[in-house]
Amino acid sequence: MSNTVLEKRNRCLIAFTLLTGARDSAIASIKIKHIDLVAKSAFQDAREVKTKFSKTITTYFFPVGDEIYSILNDWVQYLRNELLWGNDDPLFPKTEVKLGKNRTFEATGIKKEHWSDATPIRKIFKKAFESADLPYFNPHSFRKTLVGLGEAVCQTPEEFKAWSQNMGHDGVLTTLYSYGTVQPKRQA
Repeated sequence: MSNTVLEKRNRCLIAFTLLTGARDSAIASIKIKHIDLVAKSAFQDAREVKTKFSKTITTYFFPVGDEIYSILNDWVQYLRNELLWGNDDPLFPKTEVKLGKNRTFEATGIKKEHWSDATPIRKIFKKAFESADLPYFNPHSFRKTLVGLGEAVCQTPEEFKAWSQNMGHDGVLTTLYSYGTVQPKRQA
């Protein structure tokens, strides 16, 4: 269970990565307005979101479970309704750091600012996996996981093409060459 604003943000960060397969640089720069909870999509507008090759991508949330979607929904509602943040504010804001009682710097909350790069995202992932006693998987590895899921659930070439486009790929071969490996046991 997430209690602090930082725990809520970090939990949602991982859920969002699974829902969208977005690259960490895009996640660091995405704004609240880029999320459509009704359409269940993220609009990675290349004019504002740092996407690979400055490409605009609309991603419809991958079918990874209602609980994962609820984490994102709850976070967006929290930002909008409790903190009264607006459309241009970051979906995943910077950590606010202040001088603590012991004269050391402490994380105290969130700031209405975007991260300057994706380093904090990778640190959050690393800490989350360590806390769960699991080996570290970086945010980009979720893209490979999503391709594996697509290979398992897509029933037609059109469905896999849509899955591929959802990841921001123009061609299915990009998806397969970059992420689609068949394990030796399955190959046999």
